[in-house]
Amino acid sequence: MLVLSRKVGETIWIGEDVEIVITEVKGDQIKLGIKAPKNIGIVRGELRGEVSKSNTEAVIQNLDIFKKKK
Repeated sequence: MLVLSRKVGETIWIGEDVEIVITEVKGDQIKLGIKAPKNIGIVRGELRGEVSKSNTEAVIQNLDIFKKKK
């Protein structure tokens, strides 16, 4: 993991297409602006975990339905 210090208005680039801008620092919260092509999905970490859990539950339910049909 790369750890960087940035001030408001400074940026970080990921590859050629993704720019992260520090827009505000207030207490223990940081606001980021992310400029990226539309084909790159951007999801908050906690949502990614919830989606993964939801997808796993859906697969298990589908497997249960499939087993009952046999």
